[in-house]
Amino acid sequence: MIRLFRVFVPASVVALLVSEFILIYVCYMVAAFFVFRVDPQVFLVDDNGWLRIAVVVVCLIVAVYFHDLYTHFRVRSRVLLYQQVGVVVGAAFLIQSLFAYGKLRALLLPTWLMIGGSALTIVSLPAWRIFYGRFVLTMLASERVLFLGASPVIEEIMRYLAEHPETGLATVGYVDDGPDDATGVGDSPRLGSILELRQVVAQWKPQRIVVGLSERRQRLPVNELLEMRLSGIHIEDALSTYEATFGRISTRELRPSQLIFSSTEFGPSPRRVMLQSLYSIAIAVLATVLSAPVMLLAAILVKLSSPGPALFRQERVGKDDRIFTLYKFRSMYANAEALSGAVWAKPHDARVTPVGKWLRKLRLDELPQLFNVLRGDMSIVGPRPERPEFVKELTERIPYYRQRHCVKPGITGWAQINHTYGGTIEDTIVKLEYDLYYIKNLAPALDAFIMFHTAKVMLLSRGAQ
Repeated sequence: MIRLFRVFVPASVVALLVSEFILIYVCYMVAAFFVFRVDPQVFLVDDNGWLRIAVVVVCLIVAVYFHDLYTHFRVRSRVLLYQQVGVVVGAAFLIQSLFAYGKLRALLLPTWLMIGGSALTIVSLPAWRIFYGRFVLTMLASERVLFLGASPVIEEIMRYLAEHPETGLATVGYVDDGPDDATGVGDSPRLGSILELRQVVAQWKPQRIVVGLSERRQRLPVNELLEMRLSGIHIEDALSTYEATFGRISTRELRPSQLIFSSTEFGPSPRRVMLQSLYSIAIAVLATVLSAPVMLLAAILVKLSSPGPALFRQERVGKDDRIFTLYKFRSMYANAEALSGAVWAKPHDARVTPVGKWLRKLRLDELPQLFNVLRGDMSIVGPRPERPEFVKELTERIPYYRQRHCVKPGITGWAQINHTYGGTIEDTIVKLEYDLYYIKNLAPALDAFIMFHTAKVMLLSRGAQ
């Protein structure tokens, strides 16, 4: 895997993205040689045609990303794939129209070049996707992985790797002191006991061993693992593999000592926290100015649609357990919790007003939180702030829950873009694991990735309730 923006990305996905950028660029270059009767180099060099084509290609790649075609790039329906590519090309034409409307002629492609290059893209891009998924993925070298142990974390990793060959990790099996007639976990067979580790490694020749023993005292073959490490085999703790695979930190087998004595910096550094505060305020100022007309319209609609104030105020828990007042546009009927008390929102919540439904769907109800950022209560990116009533209960029931309050909460965050809204303890644990990953990797690059992905979620109106 390759780490980009402090996020682990399979090398096969990066290779696909780069290859598609080159392919689409070539499509428009080829179209230029057919469209222009004079030497196309005049357009490409003298008129900055190479830059204009690059702008279109970037727009197309972003549109492909917005269609989740780099998350689910294995072709399951050719018809659907061609439809999606057609929509992607349509988005590029729309952006070109916006350039023309804004009189940004330096970024415009000539009409027939745009048509010719887009036609070649519609034909070649799906064909390359099909070929890549069927042949290139199988030719890419997979790293053979042997698991030591059969803990729940190991089982989850093995199942994920079996379903996602694009990760570049191929499970050969696992070694554990289970019953001799054990059939394995999913498609991953049990290859022997811990005492047989040396023979198993000699037979299967793994390039990586992932250690995930639930109980390691007097069971961990330290001398054998040391010899294998010195022979060139990469030895890795299961929690590290879990973090790279799922983008979150598993709390099931996490011990406080692993956080305290972590070889990497776990908590956010003061320098990064200060830098985050600076660019969060700058972004909040700009966003407040640009969204002021939208906020005014939303406030009017809320007031006209149902009795009660336009703004909804609610206590939330912030950094260092400090209570602050969070602002949102009211999307529920006034006094919606008068009888029920504090409860989580749920799908098709009857308390939500018709206007509130659309505000939530478009994420416009979150806009007043920009004022929380300006006041210093929140950041643009961070863990979602929770209500004090829930925090008290969750802290008692979930280990490490209180540790998420070591940074400012955010309007958007790593958990919000990776996990759908849920009101169960299990959902809360998963979101906590994403929050811990974010806290460990807090950096401007990760914040930029989250904000970019949030724009995608907002445009596609996903995950709102």
